[in-house]
Amino acid sequence: MSNEFNGKTAIISGAAGGIGLALAEALGQQGMNIVMGDIDIQALAVSRQALLDKGINVLACELDVTDYKQWQDVVSRAKEAYGKVHMVVNNAGVGGIPGKIEDTEHATWRWVMDVNVMGVLYGAQACVPAIKEHSEGGWVINVASMAGMLGMPYAGAYCASKAAVVSMTESWAVELAPHNIHVSALCPAFVKTRIHESHRNRQEKYAVAPTERQDKKKLQAGANAAALAVESGIPVNVLAERVLEALASKQTYIYTHPNYRKVTSGRSKAIDKAFVDAQESPVVGHLIDEEIVTF
Repeated sequence: MSNEFNGKTAIISGAAGGIGLALAEALGQQGMNIVMGDIDIQALAVSRQALLDKGINVLACELDVTDYKQWQDVVSRAKEAYGKVHMVVNNAGVGGIPGKIEDTEHATWRWVMDVNVMGVLYGAQACVPAIKEHSEGGWVINVASMAGMLGMPYAGAYCASKAAVVSMTESWAVELAPHNIHVSALCPAFVKTRIHESHRNRQEKYAVAPTERQDKKKLQAGANAAALAVESGIPVNVLAERVLEALASKQTYIYTHPNYRKVTSGRSKAIDKAFVDAQESPVVGHLIDEEIVTF
């Protein structure tokens, strides 16, 4: 595999651990300069040193992805240190708290959507202009999830946020292709990370109001179920190796679990069946011959 990463610069959010750190190490070993952003500055310092010890060029920056100004500061520091930005990996994400529709706190929804959706938007808005500046092309990698490809009960906020990331990726892939910027959505199933413990970094601005507080027993039950699922997942280094493999063949959707194809195929069949129903409908069936409107 030819190395098109050597000497280029990647900004990675949520890089202090898990998927972010694994990608930082994998891309760093390909010769990239790594700009690590994370809200957990203590873990960030430890991870930065670990990469430095492996001979990787690293710049570590505190980054709350829900703060656009911090994103802008990270891009500025990356350009000061390495001259150019070629890649952004929008990895930072939170899992929320599993629960029924009527139990899910509004503050939790805002937290999940701000980190998982607005954080990706802010990352792209801050980094894409910097990638366009040098006309060398580059990459935008958005970490979504298989949860973005199919809904799961009791995880509405998380699934909605990851579905949004997939849709944003599809939109940006077409928009940025003329600039030689490749856009991918990474859609893993379960991976051994600490996403089930993401509440440890929950910002104060998303604190739950006393009137919204959930039953602690329900919260613990949901947390235990999430922990078991995550701990059954693949190692992060396997995921990172898969990402490099998929980028080499310019995949828009990067899948890590081929066994989940049967799940998405079932969804596709249901969608196709719904279109057949619409085509046979006396109300809207006549639209079958209408020209499809695109932008």
